[in-house]
Amino acid sequence: MAVVTAHPRTAAGLGMTSRRNRMHMVDRLREQGIRDERVLAAIAAVPRHLFIEEALASRAYKDMALPLGFAQTISQPFVVARMIEILLDKRAGLGKTLEVGAGCGYQAAVLAQLTPDVYAVERIGALLEQAKLNLRAVRQFRVRLKHADGQHGLPEAAPFDTIILAAAAQGVPSALLQQLALGGRMLLPLGSGDQRLILIERRAEGYVETRLDGVRFVPLLSGLE
Repeated sequence: MAVVTAHPRTAAGLGMTSRRNRMHMVDRLREQGIRDERVLAAIAAVPRHLFIEEALASRAYKDMALPLGFAQTISQPFVVARMIEILLDKRAGLGKTLEVGAGCGYQAAVLAQLTPDVYAVERIGALLEQAKLNLRAVRQFRVRLKHADGQHGLPEAAPFDTIILAAAAQGVPSALLQQLALGGRMLLPLGSGDQRLILIERRAEGYVETRLDGVRFVPLLSGLE
């Protein structure tokens, strides 16, 4: 398990342009229907342009997914905001949170604005190293990162109050169900061609599933790279 430590590159000294762009992005998210001010504040706090290649920085605050390399993408801001809003709905907080598919670290940084207890796993080692650098750049030290197969979750840190997947599964991974705490919520894209967000809540009587928005994510793969 890697805990992010200090790094000389930081988000300081960027001027007001990034901040203005982020606030414009937050205004668009409000117009698109995101209502939870906790989520909007978390999105506003994270400089998205620091999580993507410099050549793509001009598109960082547009509502679009962007390539990261390794056949992976950074999710569009609306999808990040929508998923977190669903997980927070009628809850005081996210609690202990597992992100499956850390990617470049952006969503983990947003989650860390909302809970001090974030774990994130990524199966592509080179991408995980980039996430570490990105999180250091924004001085986000709350996220615990691990090179691991997300389909197996993170049993040594379970149970989790919240589990969020950033890749589409063909079926709900049984290991993740087992690692969801009683009263917890898991949100994942499910399917191949036609994907849907599926909310799973673990209640005393069992697991309850709710089908939500149509989405498009890269597939959840097994094995380490």
